[in-house]
Amino acid sequence: MNARPSDAARMRPMRQADIEAVMAIESRAYPFPWTAGIFRDCLRAGHHCWVLESAQGIIGYGVLSAAAGEAHILNVCVAPELQGQGHGRRLLRRLVDLARWHHAHQVFLEVRPSNPRAIALYHSEGFNEIGRRPNYYPAAKGREDAIVMAMALLPR
Repeated sequence: MNARPSDAARMRPMRQADIEAVMAIESRAYPFPWTAGIFRDCLRAGHHCWVLESAQGIIGYGVLSAAAGEAHILNVCVAPELQGQGHGRRLLRRLVDLARWHHAHQVFLEVRPSNPRAIALYHSEGFNEIGRRPNYYPAAKGREDAIVMAMALLPR
C-alpha cells in the first residue's frame, strides 16, 4: 500500500453542497458523528472548513477555528477505507498552515484515547498531550475522556 496521498486529490474550501458527502464519511468513521447542522454552523460561523477531493469525490475534511492568537482543530476525518495513506496528515498540515496564517501561537485539539492511530499522527506532527477532559466524548458505555493536545507554532 502506498503511504503517500494521491497527487490527484486536491484540497478546497468546503461548501454547503458538500455537507451530504461529508456526512456520509462522518457517519462511517465515527460511532457518534457530528450532525449536518454542526457542519452548517461551522460554515456559517466562518470556521475554516476544507475538503480533500479526488476523482471519486470527497475523501476527507477538516475544520479549524482560529481567533485571539489561538487555533483549535475541531474535526479531521478521512473515509475509513482510505485511512493510512497520508490523507489525514495532508489535511492536518493544511489546518496547521491556516492557523499560522492567522498568526496563532498555538493549535489545540482533542482526541479519544481509544484512537491510537490519530494520536500517533498528532505526535508525529509535533503535538503533545497537555491534559485531559473527563467524560468529554459519548461512548458505547457512557462517556470517554479526551486527550487534549497542543502544538506551539513558531513563525516561519
